[in-house]
Amino acid sequence: MRPNFPLILIITAIVVVLAEFYTFIAVKEATKTRWIHWVYLALSIIIIAYIIYSFTQFDRRNGQTRQSLFTIGLLLITVVPKLIIALIMLGEDIIRFIGGCIRAFAGQSGQPFLPERRRFVSLTALGIAAIPFLSLLYGMTKGKYNFKVRKTTITFPDLPDAFDGFTLTQISDVHSGSFDDPEKISYAIDLINEQSSDLILFTGDIVNTHAKEMYPWLETFNRIESAPLGKYAVLGNHDYGEYIEWPTQKDKDDNFEAIKNLYGDIGFKLLLNEHVKLRRGDDEIALVGVENWGHNFKKAGDLKKADAGLKPEDFKILMSHDPSHWDLEVKDSPTNMNLTLSGHTHGFQFGIEIPGFLKWSPVQYVYKQWAGLYEHMGRYIYVNRGFGFHAFPGRVGIWPEITVITLKKG
Repeated sequence: MRPNFPLILIITAIVVVLAEFYTFIAVKEATKTRWIHWVYLALSIIIIAYIIYSFTQFDRRNGQTRQSLFTIGLLLITVVPKLIIALIMLGEDIIRFIGGCIRAFAGQSGQPFLPERRRFVSLTALGIAAIPFLSLLYGMTKGKYNFKVRKTTITFPDLPDAFDGFTLTQISDVHSGSFDDPEKISYAIDLINEQSSDLILFTGDIVNTHAKEMYPWLETFNRIESAPLGKYAVLGNHDYGEYIEWPTQKDKDDNFEAIKNLYGDIGFKLLLNEHVKLRRGDDEIALVGVENWGHNFKKAGDLKKADAGLKPEDFKILMSHDPSHWDLEVKDSPTNMNLTLSGHTHGFQFGIEIPGFLKWSPVQYVYKQWAGLYEHMGRYIYVNRGFGFHAFPGRVGIWPEITVITLKKG
């Protein structure tokens, strides 16, 4: 069924008008200074006009741009707090209306049907709305580059002896077209190098859409030092250029080839439905890399092809960008992938994580495995929260991640 866009626009317009109406009431109740009221109205009109203008300028041939990123951020940072204010103020109005109905039925005609609004409610609404406003503001200015090194140890009874204590560093979802701070990205590269891992892996999405997005950052990412067992990568869904309108099929194909070359340009061997053997001492493990395979996204990955020639008892590490691949195809496969490394979800770039107590994000209602380590029958998947950001130009609570995994025999 196709979405009814006129109806969606009408509902959106009603919601926005109600949010603006109630927020203006809250501002008026919070302060009686008239010039503040006029300043609020002027700013609201200017912001709404800019957002509408920016959306009319969006070109599907170009995809995401700095302007579209800023516009989405501006939309969220203004609309979300106002919606919270509107809900609280609407709740007060419902209570006022119910109280008026009760008094009317009780014959209490000496009181007005709707009592005056309480200033306390308006102040409370503004105070609560300040929390998401400040959180989104921090996420857009600081949070998107708040890189965290997350270290995890995983024990396997069948890990070859020589790989006991083996370390790998994983990055994912770079989305280089969204970057705007060379100093912060350089700092993140330093963090990667400080880990001194045996292997470095990149699980896809080097750009948003166009290969040219990465060109300004090639020198920076070339600073990722070589690892004893190499640097390997796989493609993510954004690497295929699927989300814009291309002038010709040749333009799309040329861009795809250029994106594949980008991985080599920064020293990573791109695995396209294939595997390599990694040797350490007298033992070896298999590193398997598939193209993107997602439940709701491009299905180019071929696990059977990538695993060809390997035995079920071989110890295998699989790189597959989308964690839905593990959930739907890999975890119960006779190919026996001991460890799968994914990304893709970004942890929605929004959520709450309190180690050992709480981990929540809206994305968990779409992906069963969305951030961190998961296990099924002795097989593991680690989902990286992403290095960069996309669509929303920030991160709130779910910080950009550099993963370091240590393999232990036990």
